[in-house]
Amino acid sequence: MHLSLQNVIPGYLSSRAGAGISGIWGKDILFNARAYVLLQAPSGSGKTTLVHILYGMPIPYSGAVCWGNEQINQINDKSLSRLRAGHLSIIFQDLRLFPNLTVWENIEIKRLLSPAVSQELAEEWLSRLGIHNKIHVQVGKLSYGEQQRVAIVRALVQPFNWLLMDEPFSHLDSTNRNKAITLIAEVAAAQQAGLIIAALDTNDYFPYTISYKI
Repeated sequence: MHLSLQNVIPGYLSSRAGAGISGIWGKDILFNARAYVLLQAPSGSGKTTLVHILYGMPIPYSGAVCWGNEQINQINDKSLSRLRAGHLSIIFQDLRLFPNLTVWENIEIKRLLSPAVSQELAEEWLSRLGIHNKIHVQVGKLSYGEQQRVAIVRALVQPFNWLLMDEPFSHLDSTNRNKAITLIAEVAAAQQAGLIIAALDTNDYFPYTISYKI
């Protein structure tokens, strides 16, 4: 499934000259299926806004975002839910975990909505990221880095053609970051999926097909 952006400009940038020098805003861009895309920009330039737009969240913008042949802001709620459940997964910058639920409960909510990964495999991924021993701990009691690892596993337990990531490794040390990168790359390859990562700086986390400065 390809992704196309057609002259997309968020509402808050529509009157700013800065939109004209962006590598993304106001451009017509096609991302082919299985592409690995880096979106790089400093804080406040719209990385998170773009990720939210791509996921179909209610962000005011002009232009069009199309996943395959579906324009995401024109489809109904049922179709949007189906698109997210079977084709789009996401790691939010603010994680959006349920703090009063345990690690496993947070994983299981997503896993059971779109069964694609066994319980044993999901637990193996938690072990690989060093948090299986926290499986019955409420997420709100974990460090932010531990919560990021929970969010990563949660994003991987559903089927997807594209994984959207908004600064997914910001609170991980190099060892845990490398473990997470390896796991994400393995799962994306198995699903023949593309990756879109928004980050503050350029990086070589993945073998990017293309990169843009927002």
